[in-house]
Amino acid sequence: MDSLLIKSAKIVFPDTPFHGREMDVLIEGGVIAQIAGRIKADGNRQTVIDAKGQYLSPGFFDMNVNFGEPGLETKEDIVSGCAAAAAGGFTGVAVRPNTQPPLHSRSEVALIVNRARPLLVDVHPIGTISKKRMGEELAELYDMKLAGAIAFGDGDRPVQQAGLMSRALLYSKGFGGRIISYPEDISVAAGAKMNEGVTSTYLGMRGNPNLAEALMVARDLYLAEYNDAPIHFSTISTAESVDLIRRAKSKGLPVTCEVAVHHLVMTDELVAGFDSNYKVSPPLRTAKDQKALLKGIKDGTVDAIVSQHTPHEIEHKEVEYQIAAEGIIGLQTVLPLALSAGLTVEQLVDKLAIGPRRVLGLPIPEFGEGAVANMVLFDTSREWRFDQQTNQSRSSNSPLLGDTLKGAVTMVINKRQMANTQL
Repeated sequence: MDSLLIKSAKIVFPDTPFHGREMDVLIEGGVIAQIAGRIKADGNRQTVIDAKGQYLSPGFFDMNVNFGEPGLETKEDIVSGCAAAAAGGFTGVAVRPNTQPPLHSRSEVALIVNRARPLLVDVHPIGTISKKRMGEELAELYDMKLAGAIAFGDGDRPVQQAGLMSRALLYSKGFGGRIISYPEDISVAAGAKMNEGVTSTYLGMRGNPNLAEALMVARDLYLAEYNDAPIHFSTISTAESVDLIRRAKSKGLPVTCEVAVHHLVMTDELVAGFDSNYKVSPPLRTAKDQKALLKGIKDGTVDAIVSQHTPHEIEHKEVEYQIAAEGIIGLQTVLPLALSAGLTVEQLVDKLAIGPRRVLGLPIPEFGEGAVANMVLFDTSREWRFDQQTNQSRSSNSPLLGDTLKGAVTMVINKRQMANTQL
């Protein structure tokens, strides 16, 4: 990129002297050249962006996305996934190992790293905990770490064997690895397709109780404490999980967690229409759980908000609810959903840009003259329509497709590249 002048943007870079101020920012060749209250434009050589009323923050980072590559590229490949990420304001993502083959050795991890290298979005692979995600034998964690794996988890398959999870925590601690737990006791969840509660009773569907998640959170907290190892919980969805993690943090345990943005704004009542796009894992819970998640965000119990972007081909979604695949695409709709949940801009930036990187041990993008630009420009009041034309994903499994949403990303900059995402 050449010369770009961003005019009158409100800066949201905490712990910098510019935070909360309206500033002009000059970027030359992807590097921040000048920050000032007013910078005179050179019309002959600059692209000028009028950012009055918009916010400039560190590029968002999503630590829970699913791309199909390798093996499931018809759902999403790395190029299309990164296009959707950039359109949603993300300059970095961590991809889960739900692929065929899974990311369970250095070769698959290296493939992701090499494929993503020239793209605007930073892509960090999450290696598996167990070989083939079977939950039986520990994968070569350190080998994958050397190849570029940023953390380890079995994706949407919870590790049922306590001994295997304990060994993973102990082994990864030795080289600074982080284990990600997807908390669900399968024996309690019993293959249920929605939350257990009033709505599941009304619909006559088997329910997945909060207990299935809370039991696994409690187990893995004990294992992490026993091994004196850090642990991260993926997409917690219940009030009980929030309470358990809050208490663990108060004891000083190195535990972190994330929440999927759709759990902040959608409840299990939406399943009554049998729209398979509301079928997610963990399932949509109740308003009580939703309130607990929001409280956890505000008091610091929850470290990050994620999209849990899970693309599927049409034949896996346009079927009966009971047999439909679980998951929705979400990279482009995180910002408007988080805003509709009532979060402030400062909370958004903390949970979408700073918190995820802190959990994964990644550097927070710098904002100062001479720093390489890694940032997003977004407008909290702008409305746009999410449809087949604006959707950048290869898949379209979202209950929001066709809706007009409030909160738009207008530009992202990273790795000396820029994407103008104005819709």
